[in-house]
Amino acid sequence: MTTGFDDPQACITDAEALREHIGPVSPVVRSKVLDRLDSFCRDFIAISPFLVLATSDGAGNADASPRGDAPGFVRVLDERTLLIPDRRGNNRVDSFGNVLASPGVGLLFMVPGIAETLRVNGKARATRDAALLAPSAVQERPPLTGLLVAVEEAFFHCGKALIRSKLWDPAAQVPRSSFPTLGRIVAEQTKMVDAEEADRNLAEAYRSRLY
Repeated sequence: MTTGFDDPQACITDAEALREHIGPVSPVVRSKVLDRLDSFCRDFIAISPFLVLATSDGAGNADASPRGDAPGFVRVLDERTLLIPDRRGNNRVDSFGNVLASPGVGLLFMVPGIAETLRVNGKARATRDAALLAPSAVQERPPLTGLLVAVEEAFFHCGKALIRSKLWDPAAQVPRSSFPTLGRIVAEQTKMVDAEEADRNLAEAYRSRLY
């Protein structure tokens, strides 16, 4: 069985062929894309505790990274500017490195219990402005860095994907015991740490090093 990745008959290789294959976009779908954050967008961001940040480097390699905190952790500075605080993590800084090479970003905001999502696209830059970051402090710890996003597109996305996935349905939750712990996964993948010790360290990080 072939994957079809290199099959010229199966692959779509240009925009015209893609549009012909999928069909036209409705006028409403086209017109709902804004160049700013209106009141609906701002209100949604204010209640959103989670987003996915998509970036790419100068060579076209893509990355998607989760960002989460208390609802409203992403600050709307004005109708065309967002500030995403960077919390403590693993210091890989993949997203920041990508933005330095290629500033285009895509954001997908989610709100538990709401099937629809908000998509925001624009250009980003890293900031270490202490005065700008200070209002994003949690437990008296301001973030060391943040991501400023200049909004170019903002629009709401229908809830079909979240409805199909039953993402917010408690009955669809998978028991945590049904999948290996992250400590065990890292231990087996790297052969550099003990699984139990890695799990203990991770539990301590979740407890005391979120900020």
